[in-house]
Amino acid sequence: MKVWQLAVLFIGLALQALAAGNPVRKKNGIVDVPSNHSVDDTVQRVKSILQSKGITLFALIDHSGEAEKVGMKMPPTKLLIFGNPKGGTPLMLAAPSVAIDLPLKILVWEDSQGKVWLSYNSSEYLKERHGLPDDLLKNIAVVEPLAAKAGE
Repeated sequence: MKVWQLAVLFIGLALQALAAGNPVRKKNGIVDVPSNHSVDDTVQRVKSILQSKGITLFALIDHSGEAEKVGMKMPPTKLLIFGNPKGGTPLMLAAPSVAIDLPLKILVWEDSQGKVWLSYNSSEYLKERHGLPDDLLKNIAVVEPLAAKAGE
């Protein structure tokens, strides 16, 4: 094995080790970020961040609360729907199909072990799904730092 091949191998192993320590999960275009707070506290953190950034919260859907109303039980699960027409409109003009995924959403949920997560569609997934231009990705990439900060 040549020196450059060994270097590539070691870099790959180092990146895998770093990724193993990183609790962020990605699957099927959905990013799951762990939260250090309860579902309700995480939702409040998201709402506070949105308000401080001047981003409109269009809706808060309490899936677990609605399930309880019909006699069903599920772990705490809440969906926040938010956005800004200045950011979303150019995306919809460039690729009208993206309107099915806008406004942006963050799902805050508790898993079967009691761990709380924030989940959202990755901007790269939305780019690929709708053929969005690179220069407009910044308009939807706001969800990534928002979820990370809310989960801290």
